[in-house]
Amino acid sequence: MSLPPRIEIREEGPREGFQFEKGEIPTDRKVALIQALAGTGLKRIQTVSFVDPRRVPGMADAEAVCQALRPPPGVAFGALWLNAKGFLRALVAPNLTIDGSVSVSASEVFGKRNQNRDREQDLAAAAALMALYAENNIPFARATVMAAFGCNFQGEVPVSAVTDRIAAILALAGGVGLPPPVISLADTMAWATPRRIAAVVGAVREKWPELEISLHLHDTRGMAMVNAWEGMRLGVARFDAAIAGLGGCPFAKHAGAAGNICTEDLALLCAESGIETGLDLEKLIEAGRLAEDVVGHPLPGRVKQGGMLRALA
Repeated sequence: MSLPPRIEIREEGPREGFQFEKGEIPTDRKVALIQALAGTGLKRIQTVSFVDPRRVPGMADAEAVCQALRPPPGVAFGALWLNAKGFLRALVAPNLTIDGSVSVSASEVFGKRNQNRDREQDLAAAAALMALYAENNIPFARATVMAAFGCNFQGEVPVSAVTDRIAAILALAGGVGLPPPVISLADTMAWATPRRIAAVVGAVREKWPELEISLHLHDTRGMAMVNAWEGMRLGVARFDAAIAGLGGCPFAKHAGAAGNICTEDLALLCAESGIETGLDLEKLIEAGRLAEDVVGHPLPGRVKQGGMLRALA
């Protein structure tokens, strides 16, 4: 297939990064980074998680962050929640755009470790959230299948486990009158390779050609960029990314788990390949350097170090 003329990059760095960092980050510094990102052309920025602060202490100030946010016109500040309790917290938090989402794991072993839920409990929690979305007239925008390409605890994850979770989500959504969401295939523990990307994306497309697919790619093994390229080659036009490569999964059994694919690095690849993103690369680089300053240690993004190609021409 030909490459898409334009892709959408959804920024997840603040949520991914601040939940992963070991030290405490002041609320005002979190807000400063989020507001800087809002001036780069990004349209959707995931800012906080409404989760148990005993398990994820970096999100203990989620409500305070939301209170301090100032969304510019055309920019949606979003949040993550994993259950009804988290959703109800998000629903009353200020300055957020609330789009319904659910997350299930294709690896039951990881689901137990991450959310203490097996497959049936995973789907029951998703069903409860979808019922709340229908009840509160919240659009059902996204369903994430975690560990869609492999698992550090289980090993290989069959493609059939991914399609099983998607089929169950679609059936549950239809049962409460919700339309099919974007399906986010998450490489939570960085098992994806171009071959795995092609296999999983191909299987989903074969069963549900009308579904929109998004990729959430972690870079722990240095494969995120080639995996994104393979996704784009297959026509995927939605990607999650994290400024400067912030973050990681705190439950993924990696001493140095890397975050999502780096936003500014992906934006440079697209700019040099004729793929529109609507992003200001210079401002993204500035935001990447700010992210590094906020967390107080080097971050893995490359473009903030090497600079833009045209600066060297």
